[in-house]
Amino acid sequence: MQLSFAAPGSVTSGAWIVGALEGSHLTAAAAKADKASGGAIKRALAVSKFTGKRSQMLEVLAPAGIAASRIVLVGLGKPAEFDSHAAEDIAATAIGALSRSGESAATFEIDLPKGGKLKPGALAAHLAMGTQLKSYAFNHYRTKDLAEYESKLKKVTIATTDATGAKKAWMPLEAVASGMFLARDLVNEPPNILSPAEFAKRCRALSKLGVKVDVLGVAEMTKLGMGALLGVGQGSSRESQLVVMHWSGGKRKDAPVAFVGKGVCFDSGGLSLKPAASMIGMKGDMGGAAAVTGAMHALALRKARVNAVGVIGLVENMPDGNAQRPDDVVKSMSGQTIEVLNTDAEGRLVLADALTFTQQKFKPKFVIDLATLTGAIMIALGTEHAGLFSNDDKLASRLAEAGKAVGEPVWRLPLGPGYDKMIRSKIADMKNITGSTFAGSIAAAQFLQRFVENGQAWAHLDIAGTAWQDGEQRALIPSWGTGYGVRLLEQLVAEHYEG
Repeated sequence: MQLSFAAPGSVTSGAWIVGALEGSHLTAAAAKADKASGGAIKRALAVSKFTGKRSQMLEVLAPAGIAASRIVLVGLGKPAEFDSHAAEDIAATAIGALSRSGESAATFEIDLPKGGKLKPGALAAHLAMGTQLKSYAFNHYRTKDLAEYESKLKKVTIATTDATGAKKAWMPLEAVASGMFLARDLVNEPPNILSPAEFAKRCRALSKLGVKVDVLGVAEMTKLGMGALLGVGQGSSRESQLVVMHWSGGKRKDAPVAFVGKGVCFDSGGLSLKPAASMIGMKGDMGGAAAVTGAMHALALRKARVNAVGVIGLVENMPDGNAQRPDDVVKSMSGQTIEVLNTDAEGRLVLADALTFTQQKFKPKFVIDLATLTGAIMIALGTEHAGLFSNDDKLASRLAEAGKAVGEPVWRLPLGPGYDKMIRSKIADMKNITGSTFAGSIAAAQFLQRFVENGQAWAHLDIAGTAWQDGEQRALIPSWGTGYGVRLLEQLVAEHYEG
């Protein structure tokens, strides 16, 4: 889709998108459109239920007196409550409707009363962000009826009184959108295509942006003693990989920020085999690794002034004669031993070694791991929030603020000695499940905390409820893979760790 910013003027083709405040009060641009069309908007309002509430829509088709093919009136809600989230939502709502209509071009002319939360340039940039995120599609494997799935909307113009400011504000947002698209692509890919090796290959493409990418195979990980990660992948015919992405945009001696992702490219459950219905969608069990990869892409694309490291453990959890067994004991890179009582609690084993590797090699300012780790987090939080666990109040607070700012919210849950007792093993240093249905997400986080070295600031994000969606519930997310985590991590870095 071609996106551009321009000064307000005559709309000569396509849809003309204007706004109304709550109470059906037309903005200046909407009043201009109404006058140009001989009062078509007011006549339509008189016979509709449109009230101007946020994201409501009213279309006037083929209005007389103007060149635009249609006028789209969108509800802006209350002026005092109109912010960047509102701008993105109304843009996505309008673009979604136009994509289904067969329209090929559109112009936004959204203006607000003075004194609002957004200046004209920022408003235009966030309208562009909503447009861009809604334009995502994953049609790589369709061969028939493509016209039904592909949007004809190819050109969108954002009319603004500050085109220069809009372009400046759009640059970092465009980088974030690109990173989110990469993460969505990775999550949406079928598992027969996205093997650990193929995932690693796509990570190597980040080298074009200046990211240093190293890939460790089984031999290298064996030398490092990564028995926990390797145990998960030993039942697959596809070799496990550890990908290390390093962006050096800060001062040479500055410690990096570090992100670690769970990358189980397909999770059958191993010998603790999942039921058939529960196996559907397990191609997305690498959502944490996708988020880390997308975040590294975004930081590099906008040339972030920070040193950042992304480490992802890529495996397949499959059952065969060489697969890890319940009751096995594995030794992690940290030297700690783990009794594996359920091979379907595999993500924490992958993260254990990836966390140790990251801390020992890079000595980061903080380390944040992201993982589609537990179904229990969805029971607790549904699909609206990711679960946040941390040993550092400052880092946790910054993550919560960043999530709220960009619409990727997190909710902090507790850790503590009482929960830690739940993973004590009778024969090893710990076990990978508690054997109880209680506090499953907390127990998994307690397990990970045992691999956090003394003094290391750490946070764990359980994104099992937010990395994918069954329908299209969110205006900005038109696909199964959401790209959750990319924007959150980028915002955290931009707000607190650059320059």
